Amino acid sequence: MLFMGTYTPKLDDKGRLFLPAKFRDRLAEGLVVTQGQDKCLVVWPTDVFAEEAERAAARPMTNRAARRYARVLFAGGDESTPDKQGRIGIPAHLREYAGLERDVVVIGVRDRLEIWNPAAWREFQLEALEEFADLDEDDD
Repeated sequence: MLFMGTYTPKLDDKGRLFLPAKFRDRLAEGLVVTQGQDKCLVVWPTDVFAEEAERAAARPMTNRAARRYARVLFAGGDESTPDKQGRIGIPAHLREYAGLERDVVVIGVRDRLEIWNPAAWREFQLEALEEFADLDEDDD
């Protein structure tokens, strides 16, 4: 299953997020929420996270960037399973990292979801769309 689309669910008072309905079956067996790049959160299906963890482990720990990546990936991670209503809890430290309050934006990015603060998403999207418009088909 490819994760695609943009959704605007809300966090409840306990910091829980209703996952978009079309993704719940894929995430029902478990997921991992981690800090992502650009101040967003990443929601990985457990099996995809395991593959990412293997890639991280394959990089030499003598490489500074590899050590940093592994630390960020694992230290802030939270493993969970959606409840019967399709909600997942977002721990306070992850909500704080991404600047999440009540309104959020959830986007599908191929093999994972990203959770964004709406203002940060708009800013990123404007910049990314400008770069996208400037792509040249002849550049390799």
